[in-house]
Amino acid sequence: MSYRRSSLALSMALAAIIAAGCPGSGASAVRAAAQSFSFTQVVSGLDHPVYVTSAPGAPATLYVVQQTGKILIVRNGQVAGTFLDLTPLVSCCGERGLLSMAFSPHYATNHLFYVSYTDVNGNSRVARYQAANGKGVLSSATIILALHQPYANHNGGDLQFDKRGYLYIGFGDGGSGGDPNQTAQNMNTHLGKLLRSATTTPNTQWKIVALGLRNPWRYSFDPVSGNLWIGDVGQNKWEEVDYRPAAKLDALANYGWSRYEGNHSYDTSHALAGVGQLVFPVAEYSHTYGCAIIGGYVYRGSKVPSAKARYFYGDECSGTIWSFAVGGSGQKVSAPVVSASVSSLSSFGVDSNGNLYAVSLGGKIYELTS
Repeated sequence: MSYRRSSLALSMALAAIIAAGCPGSGASAVRAAAQSFSFTQVVSGLDHPVYVTSAPGAPATLYVVQQTGKILIVRNGQVAGTFLDLTPLVSCCGERGLLSMAFSPHYATNHLFYVSYTDVNGNSRVARYQAANGKGVLSSATIILALHQPYANHNGGDLQFDKRGYLYIGFGDGGSGGDPNQTAQNMNTHLGKLLRSATTTPNTQWKIVALGLRNPWRYSFDPVSGNLWIGDVGQNKWEEVDYRPAAKLDALANYGWSRYEGNHSYDTSHALAGVGQLVFPVAEYSHTYGCAIIGGYVYRGSKVPSAKARYFYGDECSGTIWSFAVGGSGQKVSAPVVSASVSSLSSFGVDSNGNLYAVSLGGKIYELTS
């Protein structure tokens, strides 16, 4: 993600977003209609929140990741304590900090969880911890992935488990601008890649499952179909939503950066790696409407029936939230439309009941309520 601020005052009238196929395919369509949903504030007074989740089977307790280094416990809209404090280990802020967490699918029995952060030197770390008595135990830390970051931006850092129980981590291209080291198409580095744990008991072995990413700040797996949705932050013109069906998760995908930005040529001197299936976005929008995409989730909760089976995502600068319908097999089946707005949007999250939350870097959490 880029914490670039913008004076964009995007209203519901600026609802147009491009839903595109391949370059030159003529498949682009613009929709100006809106389908409104309501996000209601449920938590406030937080310090740089960048993620929210719950443990499997325990939706009443939320865990809020603060970029500054703490994971907070939230119940009934109030902070009930600190789950883990990594402040001394973390460099913050800008695009660095404590960036994400993921509970083991078997957390109820093994009490394991995983965190992603940039250390005091600005390098990426993924660590496994164990909890006891409802709190993370600092001394239980095991680093399972370490990656040198050449610049301070494009760290990615999102952690997600897929439907099968594999852990994923997304990394940006290493930063600066325009992929100067051409890492995204280089299979000899983890920069610009999506990695998957080699087994369903995550350890130090990782597999590259996607390349050609600029900064996959937030991505998710549809809990019903198992399909992957990625919000990949663009350079200076295009923001994109990428899609990968569950059946192809084990096959290498190439999302095109830095030869392409979205569906458009970016730098023709940057050669594609020649490996993996080249995959173009299923949706994109220009910087007329924002500056940094915040990938979201397919809504599978029960509180808002009209939102069922819609993919929600947004933009950090404009705060605009869009959504589109997904079909029975989980693919995109409708054009994106403006659906809501949250100022300083930094992330989305879901609890174990599928309820959807939007996170504001300004210190608030909102829940989709109608």
